[in-house]
Amino acid sequence: MEKPIPELITVEAARDTHRWVAMTALLLAIGVILHTISPNVGGVTPNWTIAMYSITICLTKPGPTRALGIGFVAGLTLIPSSKSAFPLGNIASELCGALTACILVKAFALAHLEQLKVKPFIVGFLATSVSGSVFTYILKLVLGLPLAVWTHAMLPVVLTVGVLNGVVTQVLYGPVRKIFFATEGKHHV
Repeated sequence: MEKPIPELITVEAARDTHRWVAMTALLLAIGVILHTISPNVGGVTPNWTIAMYSITICLTKPGPTRALGIGFVAGLTLIPSSKSAFPLGNIASELCGALTACILVKAFALAHLEQLKVKPFIVGFLATSVSGSVFTYILKLVLGLPLAVWTHAMLPVVLTVGVLNGVVTQVLYGPVRKIFFATEGKHHV
């Protein structure tokens, strides 16, 4: 008597792999390197790390816990290269920036605006603006500066960097998206 031949089944690869971790690590590393070597022109330089985690969050659409993890790691990586009087403020500010990016990406999805062409600009601009506002407010408190210095001197620089970061995020989003989804044969927005 012959043994029955078992039926072969096909199992698809897990959809939620740890690919997001590799992408996050790579982009944060690039961001830290660019942050370290970028010259400061008139008090303004892009915050490459925020641009990179904004791109990562736009592409991987993490939940709040993962976004906070991304922000925490980003904050830690910025401490050694910080040109600030209080580098530890990067941890709180990047937690806020990454969470802002996460909330925005979720809001775009809920509003069925994921295909919006300027989504990366908006996410990069607002994540940078929130992160920078938190960071400069912490700096204001640590240094004992008057509120007027924060509102009239620091916030305009934060918003300028926010616009610059929005542009950087928008420009880099497309090429990074193509690389990230190249092996899946998909074209996501």
